[in-house]
Amino acid sequence: MAKPVVAIVGRPNVGKSTFFNYLSGRRISIIEDTPGVTRDRIYAEGEWRGRTFTAIDTGGIEPFTGDFIKQQMIRQAEIAMETADVIIFMVDMKTGITAADYDVAVMLRKSDKPVVVAVNKVDQVGDIPAEAYEFYNLGMGEIYTISSIHGLGMGELLDAVYEHFPPEASEAEEDDVIRVAVIGKPNVGKSSLINRILGEERVIVSDIPGTTRDAIDTPVERNGKKYIFIDTAGIRRKSKIDENIERYSVIRSWTAVDRADVCIILIDAQDGVTEQDTKIAGYAHEQGKASIIAVNKWDTVEKETGTLEKTRETISKQLEFMSYAPIVFISAKTGQRVERLFELVDYVFDQASFRVQTGMLNDVLNEAVAMVQPPSDKGKRLKIYYMTQAGIKPPKFIMFINNKELMHYSYERYIQNTLRTNFGFEGTPIQFILREKGREDT
Repeated sequence: MAKPVVAIVGRPNVGKSTFFNYLSGRRISIIEDTPGVTRDRIYAEGEWRGRTFTAIDTGGIEPFTGDFIKQQMIRQAEIAMETADVIIFMVDMKTGITAADYDVAVMLRKSDKPVVVAVNKVDQVGDIPAEAYEFYNLGMGEIYTISSIHGLGMGELLDAVYEHFPPEASEAEEDDVIRVAVIGKPNVGKSSLINRILGEERVIVSDIPGTTRDAIDTPVERNGKKYIFIDTAGIRRKSKIDENIERYSVIRSWTAVDRADVCIILIDAQDGVTEQDTKIAGYAHEQGKASIIAVNKWDTVEKETGTLEKTRETISKQLEFMSYAPIVFISAKTGQRVERLFELVDYVFDQASFRVQTGMLNDVLNEAVAMVQPPSDKGKRLKIYYMTQAGIKPPKFIMFINNKELMHYSYERYIQNTLRTNFGFEGTPIQFILREKGREDT
C-alpha cells in the first residue's frame, strides 16, 4: 500500500510552507512574505508515530479571483485534495477568520475527505487563546492551535492527522524508483512535458517564464516500473534573477539535479543550444548524472531533407563534453516521441548502474595500453598498473599509475572511450580517480 498522503491547504500566507518544512525536517518549500509564493504542489516525506507519509504543500487558495496564475493554483489545490487521505486546513489566528477561510471550508466539505483544522501563529504556551475559538464557526469540527515557527502544538495536531491514516500495510521503501529531473532554461516546456507524461494538469503551464518556482516531485508508474519526475524551476542567468523568490528557485533546481538519477535536459528546438543550456548540461555532467538531451517543440520546426540529422550534429558539437548523452526530438504539446523518453530513462539508468568485473576490466585496459602507448615526458613514461571499479551512478574507476603528472587529458579520454566501446556506458559520464603506486623513472 502507498504511504498516506496529507495535503496542507488554506488561503495565502497563513504559514503552510513553514509548517510543511517543519514536517519534512528540510527547507523544501519557499518561504517568503509574499502571497502566492508557493505556486505548485510540493511533495516531501514526513514521519509520525512510526508511519511515513507524503505531505503535499499547496498554493494559497483564493476561490474568487480573475488572476490566471491564482486560478491555476486553485486547480492545483483541488488536485491535491483529491489525492489526499487527510487534509490539514490551515488558518491564521493573527488575522482571524476571513471570508476566504469560509470559501475554502466550503471547498473542503465538498471534497468529502477528513479535515483537521490547524490554527497557526499561536506563539504562546498555555491555554488556547479566546480569539482562537471563533474558528469553530468554520463548521469543520475540532481545532488545533499550533506555531509552525516555534514547533508548538505539533504533537496533538499530528496525532489527529494520524487517526485518519488508512490501515497500515507493508510500506517497503521504494528503492527501485528512478528519480528523473527535468531541467532547462525557463519556458522550454518542462511543465508541459510532465503534464503530457501524466495525462493530467499536475504542473502549472503558462507562457509566463518562471511559472514553476519550486522543484516538484511527481510519482509515475509505467509498465510496472516506478519513477519520480522532478519538474524544476527554469534556470536563468543570475543577471536576470530579480526576485528573491526566483533566486531561491535556481538553488533548488541545482538541488533537484543532485537528487536525480537521470536528468532530461530540455532544449528549445527554435532557439537551439544557448549558453545557458550549456551551463545547465555542464552542471549535470559535473555531478555525474546520467542524461538525455530532449529537443522540445520539434513540431514547430520547418523541416526539409536532413534537418534532424543536421540538428543532431550541431547539438553534439555544442555539447561535445556530453557526447555520451542520447538525443531525442520530442513535442510535449503533441506527445511526439514522449514515450521514447521512458525507454531512454530506463536505458541510461541501467548503463549508469553497470558494474564491470575487475578481471575483464583489466583485460580491456591492457589491450588499450598495448595498442596506444601511454604518454611520456622528459624520459619518464606513464605506467598504468591496473584499474578497479569503485562505484556506480556514475561509473567510477580507480586507476593505479606511477605518476599523476604524466597522465594527459587526451590519454584519459582515450581510456574512457575504450571503456565505452567495450562496455557501453551510454548516457552516463565516466569518472576516474588516479592513485599513484610508487614512482618509476622508466
